[in-house]
Amino acid sequence: MFEWLLNGKKLHDNGVLGMNDRNYSVIAQYNKRSLYTLVDDKVKTKKLANSININTPKMIGIIEHQYEVKNLLDMVRGYDTFVIKPAHGSGGKGVLVIKKHDGQNFYSASGNVLSFKDIYQHVSNTLSGLFSLGGQYDVALIEEAVNFSDVFKDFSYHGVPDVRVIVYKGYPAMVMMRLATKESGGRANLHQGAVGVGLDVSTGVPLKAVMHNKPIAQHPDTKANLMDLRVPFWKEHLIIGALAYDMTGLGYLGADIVLDKNRGPMMLEVNARPGLAIQIANGRGLKTVLQKIDETYPSGLSAEERVDFVLNRGK
Repeated sequence: MFEWLLNGKKLHDNGVLGMNDRNYSVIAQYNKRSLYTLVDDKVKTKKLANSININTPKMIGIIEHQYEVKNLLDMVRGYDTFVIKPAHGSGGKGVLVIKKHDGQNFYSASGNVLSFKDIYQHVSNTLSGLFSLGGQYDVALIEEAVNFSDVFKDFSYHGVPDVRVIVYKGYPAMVMMRLATKESGGRANLHQGAVGVGLDVSTGVPLKAVMHNKPIAQHPDTKANLMDLRVPFWKEHLIIGALAYDMTGLGYLGADIVLDKNRGPMMLEVNARPGLAIQIANGRGLKTVLQKIDETYPSGLSAEERVDFVLNRGK
């Protein structure tokens, strides 16, 4: 199924985008470094998204200094669930999802019971830069937890599944859904053991599924048939990805989108250096797709027009 991954010539023939090619031919050419701060800081990203009406989880508050950590309980009063994130984190590091609490006991998405002392220490570690890019001093972002849609309850284990859209020059180019597993600790990160399901960009229909870069047919924990996965509001997911280009000016990006039961598709974050494992989940190379966008896709369209162009290509 993935024999082309084992042969250099086949990698080339299948248009696989390698790390060096991505860095020098795509990212260096289309992503100005001055724009990175718009997506490397989750607080900036959220404020920018809200300014152009991109749906995001509600921000409860920000903790910038150590002396503010003691105010966390007051900040989350009235919120049964919440998420703590490092503003400059990456790869899901430092993200703590609290499913319920009574002010003394805090129940995480992975099933652990934490005390306020544990929460206090986690926020302190976040501020010290333990989870941030380059170990720099950071800010703790507190936001509402996603009330993820029941349509995915059989496809994800204790965590919020997300749709990763690779966007090139404003066009959705390749898509996968990332599904949490017991091994991944309820997080939708492939390198931690989550499942990646490649989705046809025009229809949203599953193409292939992988875990640890190996093909699978069923979710390892729920046993759901991964080819039965369907994503409601498909066009709306793609429009959020396309708008991320308008919002940031980044020619190559990854937009992570979740489906909330009540609020619909919401953008979690944007990545200026999205990984390449999405090619394995889709069973095809990204380089060929980018070349096709360069050669045949029109310029000057709005985000919705670009998405309509992509959707109509599949008809």
